[in-house]
Amino acid sequence: MMQDTNTGTQAVISCRHLSKTYTQGPQQVEVLSDINLDVMPGERIAIVGSSGSGKTTLLNMLGGLDTPSGGDIHVAGQALAALSDKERGLLRNRYLGFVYQFHHLLGEFSALENVAMPLLIGGARVADASDRASDLLHRVGLGHRLRHKPAELSGGERQRVAIARALVTSPSCVLMDEPTGNLDRRTASDIHALMQTLNTQLSTSFVVVTHDEQFAASLDRVLLLNNGCLQV
Repeated sequence: MMQDTNTGTQAVISCRHLSKTYTQGPQQVEVLSDINLDVMPGERIAIVGSSGSGKTTLLNMLGGLDTPSGGDIHVAGQALAALSDKERGLLRNRYLGFVYQFHHLLGEFSALENVAMPLLIGGARVADASDRASDLLHRVGLGHRLRHKPAELSGGERQRVAIARALVTSPSCVLMDEPTGNLDRRTASDIHALMQTLNTQLSTSFVVVTHDEQFAASLDRVLLLNNGCLQV
């Protein structure tokens, strides 16, 4: 893993010479090539690029959800390749949060139960998990929706629940894949403002795949994924 040479701070996520190749019949298709990236604590990074350029693939590899064809990834100083599936899952639960274009909430559970789920999976007491989930839902403006199920919430509210769920374990970094792609402009702007507020309050890093150029420009760094390579 890499450190900021000025502060000595360890990167939350670090990858070196990352590549990904898929086999399609007799052909080898290289999606990502020689990707190098450090995500520092509290940093907000946008990854942009055309559809099909590999942005989601890169995000999934950084989060340990997909395996690279080559290169190394470290999360919180630990090499993902050296971990078992179980260890990798525990590392994700402790250090990473995920938010997708579709909220992926569990329909049979309330907002409070959905947000508490990662803590319960990690072994937290029910009362402690509920308290923490309630606190996060209040932070995202949904303190009055704790007992509502996803079907009873608007699209923007569901995405706020998803963000609260991603943050409930106090992760070092949240990986977001088009988190406002299905929302209207006003609701998307509200979500963007919320993310920036939480970044300031909690010092959480964000890596966001987005097509929203205005939102991308408001973050600390914008990286372009083009022809399999990551460009500043």
